[in-house]
Amino acid sequence: MKALAVYCGSATPADPIYIEAARHIGHTLAQRGITVVYGGGRLGLMGAVADSALAAGGKVIGVIPEALVGSEVAHKGCTELHIVPGMHERKRMFTDLSDGFINLPGGVGTMDELWEAVSWAQLGYHNKPVGVLNVAGYYDHLIAFNAHMADVGFVREAHRGILVVADAIDDLLNQMAAYVPHKNIFQMKAEDL
Repeated sequence: MKALAVYCGSATPADPIYIEAARHIGHTLAQRGITVVYGGGRLGLMGAVADSALAAGGKVIGVIPEALVGSEVAHKGCTELHIVPGMHERKRMFTDLSDGFINLPGGVGTMDELWEAVSWAQLGYHNKPVGVLNVAGYYDHLIAFNAHMADVGFVREAHRGILVVADAIDDLLNQMAAYVPHKNIFQMKAEDL
């Protein structure tokens, strides 16, 4: 994996564990020579990931919608900063530039990015690993809900393992590197669906 899209919040929660985790992830990716592809912001977890990767000598590619550039939240210190018309183009570029996805804690935007990456993997628009770093149990309920969707039958058995989950970044990166793509919907016949 040469480049990973990192999805995370632009907020700074009161508990410092989230910012510390974001800094650790940025540093770890830079140390492993993995380019960070992220939302292009300078605030919150986004800014912490970018700043720590840059400080460790890593490459950081920001992808930000033009509306957010006008709000002065763009990180001007990125190795590359791509300004795109909107969110659809942003997520497409994340997918095009990266070899996989890491989801750190975040809010609605992070959830949108996570589920789109999973949905596109199920369909066959990409076959890249979708990692969830479960910092301080943040994603416990989401992980349980994903299992529930599979148990009920709304997620096909072949797609149960699309989410790669770990509590530590090194474990997550190792699992993602070993990820074997599943059979996607485009490859299935009607009787498989």
